[in-house]
Amino acid sequence: MTRNYFHLHLVSDSTGETLIAVSRAAAAQYQGIASIEHIYPLIRNHEQLERVIAGIQSSPGIVLFTLVDSELAERLEKACADAGSPALSVLAPILGLFQSYLGPASAPRPGAQHVLNSEYFKRIEALNYTMMHDDGQMAEDLESADVVLLGVSRTSKTPTSIYLANRGVKTANIPLVPGVPLPSVMENVRKPLVIGLFASPERIVQIRQNRLLALNATQDSSYVDRTSVADEISRSRRLFSERGWPTIDVSRRSIEETAAAIMDLYRVHSMKFIASS
Repeated sequence: MTRNYFHLHLVSDSTGETLIAVSRAAAAQYQGIASIEHIYPLIRNHEQLERVIAGIQSSPGIVLFTLVDSELAERLEKACADAGSPALSVLAPILGLFQSYLGPASAPRPGAQHVLNSEYFKRIEALNYTMMHDDGQMAEDLESADVVLLGVSRTSKTPTSIYLANRGVKTANIPLVPGVPLPSVMENVRKPLVIGLFASPERIVQIRQNRLLALNATQDSSYVDRTSVADEISRSRRLFSERGWPTIDVSRRSIEETAAAIMDLYRVHSMKFIASS
């Protein structure tokens, strides 16, 4: 009988975010098989590691780890071999490549990527800015944004903005509502990259219907009428074209894919803005 689930142990001396992202990307390739995640963050001594090993022994499965302490890594690998659980150091091949090119690292540092440096505070500043400029708020301050996203309701403006903020990009978003003019400041914004988001009418209607169901609201409105939605999208795309703003179709894109496309456009925009300043 084919197994439809497996235990996945993620062991990290930091937050475990790297392991979670890598493991979920791999697990997504296996349709119909679900992973039961056991996440062990901040494992930095033998006492903590022994509790992890006990968990692996009680629920054997795949073990992925990021432990820069060689003694802890060796102990975990031996325990996994004894339990019959395949184990892999996710960072080992990458660190090996770095060492072959740059030489040995000066000193192993668990969680070094989370040091409170200028990049960290840049992300916090971007997140604060993005939350204050969500859904058209504080539109008079758009010139200080890095990116401004426009689109009709349910084009994933807010989640995309938050994702970009976590990359250190100050992002504002403005909803396009029938009969409501754009903020006047949009006539003169120069520094931010302005991007129009759109999706197919079918996709927007589907998302809006689900939204109304969740709110127990009536479905009998132009908000979910296919013709009205198609007209909204058509008007938004015409606006984007008239202003010369780049657009992204989010119909079949994940938030991560949309953000990656925006980051590519933003890099080009930034270079052009610097060159013209």
